[in-house]
Amino acid sequence: MALPAPALDDRSFQNLVDEAKALIQRRCPEWTDHNVSDPGITLIETFAFMVEQLIYRLNRVTDLHYMRFLDLLGVRLFPPTPASCDLTFTLAASRAQPVTVPKGTRVSTVPVEGEEPVVFMTTRDLVIVPSALDHLCTGTAESQPVDRGEELREGTGVDCFNDPPRRNDAVYLAFPNPVPGCVVLLSFDCAVAGAGIDPDDPPLEWQYWKGDGWAVCELEKDTTGGLTRDGDVRLHVPRDHVASVVADDLGGWLRCRVVEARRGEPYSATPRILAVTATTMGGSVEACHADLVQDEILGTAEGVPGQRFNVQRPPIVATDEKLVVRVLARGGPQEWTEVDSFAATTAGSRHFVVDRLTGEIVFPPAVREKGGGMNFFGDVPEKGALVTVPAYLTGGGRRGNVARGVLTSHRDPVPFVHGVTNRGPAVGGADGESVAHAAIRGPLELRIMDRAVSADDYEALARKAAPTAARIKCIPVTRADGGASEGVRVLVVPRVPEAEKGFEHLMPKEEMVRAIACYLDERRCLGARVLVEPPSYQGVTVVAVLRSGSAVIHDDVRTRALAALYAYLNPVTGGQYGTGWPFGRPVQAGEVHAILQQVEGVDLINEILLFEADPVTGRRGEPVQQITLEPDTLVFSYGHQIRVES
Repeated sequence: MALPAPALDDRSFQNLVDEAKALIQRRCPEWTDHNVSDPGITLIETFAFMVEQLIYRLNRVTDLHYMRFLDLLGVRLFPPTPASCDLTFTLAASRAQPVTVPKGTRVSTVPVEGEEPVVFMTTRDLVIVPSALDHLCTGTAESQPVDRGEELREGTGVDCFNDPPRRNDAVYLAFPNPVPGCVVLLSFDCAVAGAGIDPDDPPLEWQYWKGDGWAVCELEKDTTGGLTRDGDVRLHVPRDHVASVVADDLGGWLRCRVVEARRGEPYSATPRILAVTATTMGGSVEACHADLVQDEILGTAEGVPGQRFNVQRPPIVATDEKLVVRVLARGGPQEWTEVDSFAATTAGSRHFVVDRLTGEIVFPPAVREKGGGMNFFGDVPEKGALVTVPAYLTGGGRRGNVARGVLTSHRDPVPFVHGVTNRGPAVGGADGESVAHAAIRGPLELRIMDRAVSADDYEALARKAAPTAARIKCIPVTRADGGASEGVRVLVVPRVPEAEKGFEHLMPKEEMVRAIACYLDERRCLGARVLVEPPSYQGVTVVAVLRSGSAVIHDDVRTRALAALYAYLNPVTGGQYGTGWPFGRPVQAGEVHAILQQVEGVDLINEILLFEADPVTGRRGEPVQQITLEPDTLVFSYGHQIRVES
């Protein structure tokens, strides 16, 4: 995409003619015939035509100059960013020995004719650890856990909680070893007890020990109805599960804790476990939309400064690790490391610069000094040496933002593994930066000079640290007494797939937050406090009654109306201009009315109500006509309700 041509002179042919005629009246007042038939006017129009051609050519040549200036400033296009997700591998059967899914295992979408499959690669080894129940304890909020394994082995059964159960009562389960990143299946034989709850939403929370406390463990399914009947519980244990000591027993501990009932009544009696078994059914590991290229030969060194090589499969995916180039010289292998620029490189340093978008690798140059000598900005590979790249990742782009459940095809089969899938959508994939965007970013970098002073500086640097973020907003933090600002808050909104409406996808990953925080910490003003975090979200529920024509299918109208609401009240792609809901902008019933009125098939809007909704608990407030937001808050669509009448 070409840069928009900056017009140095935007005058047209008619502007030039009118300007010349105005000068005639001041310089030659005796010249009164300004008609086109006058020979003098003919000459003016001729020169205006020639000048217009010169202006056109001048404005056209500025593209090249502008790009050259950006190149001198060191502005490079951002490479594509790979999408990432967790892949869950399922074993064909439980194993007594650990099963390892090696780093670099490739999984893709199902091949379709005429379309290249999307390939993901695991970024680390996954060890699926076998598990078995080792200990079972029960405890309350007031007492320490007590080992109940003997009662379980005798078959008399174990009461899980107090009778009746109270909040924070818990049953503890231990494995011989921690099971980080594994999928654990717990099979329960339960007595018919624990009545009073909603079996589809029991007041229970599964947790795991992560070293510094208990944290929530993801529950995939629970067919026990809250431990009130026989069934299975399938848990996804996070990767920071570690061993701990509970009731003087060391092991990998999980627990099931009583919480406040979200729906229905609390337990009227305690559940009772007669038997329980545990098996490991699989595990989850991080994967990214990239392919690994190993031991690629770039060419032969010529022994001259500034030599350039190109990899065969650009672009090169940016990772936390620097790229390494290996030179096979006569004295043995030598390694060159990647640097951002040669500004700090001295003679003898083995450095190189890489353009990840084009895949070009540049070795240190040499500059001729005033006295005739040469100043070398680093060592130069010796002539005839073979230049190779041990490994790099290629790929990335928005194409990797696939929906959940589509990465199911094994490219590299693993023994004892039966299936694989992505339980969540892949997020974070972004195409390479366009030239137009770089043309805008270049002057900003020149102004910032890699230092953050104003709020705009923090936002620009944060975007440079995390190009995959959808939105970044910097808000100064003022003192309670209204004095000078004591720091800034950098609010980060990740890029969310359009098909996903879940609130959990609006939280940036820890890796993104950490990368932005580290990048800004090196560039902030001395003494400035910087906090990088997600913004606050206000859930909004719209309840509307619409009227449509008799010949219109109501379900279609309702579907289109819901789609319009989710698209408009969206923190990433919503708002009036489709760039995301503005921070702190209130939501009014009138503008929602205007959005619904534009939906095809809607003749009349009978009623519109707005409700504040908590996206975590699901609780709604009273109906209002306007919802006010704080400056650090965005809206989030939550459970809109539409009724269509004839």
